[in-house]
Amino acid sequence: MAELDNQLRELGVADRLDDILEELNQIRGESGSPPLASPIGQILGSQALLHVLSAQRWHIVVDELRDLIEGRYGSPPSQVDPVVRRAVQLLDDGTPRTEEPPQEIDELREEAAGIASSEEELLLLALFADEAEPLLRSIRSRGAQPESLTGARVDRGEAERIREIIRVVQETGIGEVTIEEGETKVTVRRSDEGASPAATPAVGVPTAASAEESPPPVMPLDDVIRVESPMVGTFYRAPEPGAVPFVEEGDPVAPGQTLCILEAMKLMNEVKAEVEAVVRRICVDNAQAVQYGDLLFELEPLNGRPLDAL
Repeated sequence: MAELDNQLRELGVADRLDDILEELNQIRGESGSPPLASPIGQILGSQALLHVLSAQRWHIVVDELRDLIEGRYGSPPSQVDPVVRRAVQLLDDGTPRTEEPPQEIDELREEAAGIASSEEELLLLALFADEAEPLLRSIRSRGAQPESLTGARVDRGEAERIREIIRVVQETGIGEVTIEEGETKVTVRRSDEGASPAATPAVGVPTAASAEESPPPVMPLDDVIRVESPMVGTFYRAPEPGAVPFVEEGDPVAPGQTLCILEAMKLMNEVKAEVEAVVRRICVDNAQAVQYGDLLFELEPLNGRPLDAL
């Protein structure tokens, strides 16, 4: 009760304590009447908090309550309510969760040809297919990009510097930039038609880059993805006090990458990116209390651009 009272005072709704205690008692009965020893009390309290403050029952289920209903904390004394068991077995989009049959490693190795280059990456695919496959494809695509700037007379370091110049021209709208370093002179010029800038060599310089680089177009900044809070809680940018934040503004993120943590009743819930994107704005201060539906981040989707194209 002390934890609930503190949490409600932080959120400015201390008058809802009786409602949450009544809801907690009902949830406990529906969950098989487990004893309120730690951490069961915190788990049921978090779910009751969500129900009361969002005015919706079983719309969102905390992961720890799923574990409780599925028996990962042991068998409860009473039967679990069928409605609750069904809510726990549904995904966020309302479709039932199904257990996938185990896959033979040799079969997976054939399917992952060209994606996984080691046994470790193969295990990543087996355990975290939805998150690992886009990441590994991005890594493989970087290595397979045409070496237009790393030809016979331009080493990799020079190619990377040219790509950085192109990125600056593309993002700032500068018409033309010329860089001289030793015997190398590179000019990056934006065409009149507004096409992507190209890197061109200076006439008479034998060691200049002799190819064009056309990076993918930049998506307009008004096309953003709003990441909203799925629950009531406290917003934390880092895994612990003093640690490096999960993301900063301007950072690229991959699908499944953690953006922040929302803490409710001492339970930490990760909020993750769903698409490959760039963090354009962090809308909440660290350790700030948030409500259901509050805007946390604005992301700019990359639409398939490799992360090293930024």
